Amino acid sequence: MEAVLDDLAGNWPLYAAIPVVAALIGYVTKRVAIEMMFRPLEFVGVRGTVLGWQGVVPRHGGRMAATAADLLTRNVLDVSDVIARIDPARLTREIEQPLLRAVDEIAREVLAEQHPRLWERLPPMAQDLLVKHVQAGSPRLVGQVLAELRDNIDDLLDVRQLSVQRLTRDKALLVKLIRETSRPELAFIARSGIYFGFFLGIVQSVVWALTKNPLVMPIFGACIGLFTDWLAIKLIFVPRDPIRLPGGFLWQGKFQRRRAEVAREYGEMIANELLTVDNLLDAILRGPKSDRLVAMVRRLVADTVDEQMSSARPLVRATIGQPRLDAIKDAAARRALDRLPGTLAPARGYLARAMDVATVVEQRMMRMTSVEYEGLLRPAFRQDEWKLVAVGGVIGFVVGELQVLLMLH
Repeated sequence: MEAVLDDLAGNWPLYAAIPVVAALIGYVTKRVAIEMMFRPLEFVGVRGTVLGWQGVVPRHGGRMAATAADLLTRNVLDVSDVIARIDPARLTREIEQPLLRAVDEIAREVLAEQHPRLWERLPPMAQDLLVKHVQAGSPRLVGQVLAELRDNIDDLLDVRQLSVQRLTRDKALLVKLIRETSRPELAFIARSGIYFGFFLGIVQSVVWALTKNPLVMPIFGACIGLFTDWLAIKLIFVPRDPIRLPGGFLWQGKFQRRRAEVAREYGEMIANELLTVDNLLDAILRGPKSDRLVAMVRRLVADTVDEQMSSARPLVRATIGQPRLDAIKDAAARRALDRLPGTLAPARGYLARAMDVATVVEQRMMRMTSVEYEGLLRPAFRQDEWKLVAVGGVIGFVVGELQVLLMLH
């Protein structure tokens, strides 16, 4: 024992450096593990071999996007509730001028195309009166379209497909969604490496003083990297529900404790990056279920046309004929859909505020169970988690070997 104490006294700077180096090992392994989760977005190395790396999240982007989309559509967001927030009267006021202009242009184009002789023979005043008659039914048509969207949104819009497609195509967006949501947790993982590493470094210095075994440093270094990576990830999620410790302290996983903050940030990102007005409109118009929208609009346009010409229906049928009248309705529906994005452009701000996707997502997340809420982030860590922990162990082992060289020389 006396020899050990003499060694400690004679080489105290080296022994004092061991916990510091161990803390550095803990921090570096955590930072490396974190960056390996997200970077690089594309594979770097020799393809078809293990000589290279792609971030865990972008590498499994399709699977993670599907998991996030399933959670979003199953537990977080009911699109029909979002659509129901839109006031048809307010929307009509927001788009009044572009709507009237679109109806005017569509009516003139369709009639001139489908029945040019009849249209050309009408005096300008008669043409204007006919167009205004059609315009009179447009506000009601807006209300009918919204009602149909609200009641049949699952038949017209595949939110899961929209989410998976966007997140898979844009790997940077998927990384941003997970990284921004978990930024404090990632910072905690990095800091925990310092604390855990310093404590284990003290133990490491004592064992080295007693044994002088060259294997002590690399083994402890590997253990520091492995154990602290594993423990830090566990402490983010466990325990799911708060546990009261002696002294009145509450212990709960960090991610679970931050639910209110995460819900707000996640809701804002979903609203601003994923389920935007433009993305939803594009998915409805061009998504896999767009043919059903075409059929719905065609039916509503046909009903509107029939209603507006109800008093003159026999004359119209005799003059134009039923086949050509059906062609007019089809052409009007197609043009209405083509012009829909431009017609709705002035109302984008109102639609975003009315749907308030961020608030809807936030409120739903606050009502989730602990297991459902954990599913927001846990898949990002669970996928290839062992690789991240193993990398921490390897780095710790290498640094431990360097410590041995420092101690022996």
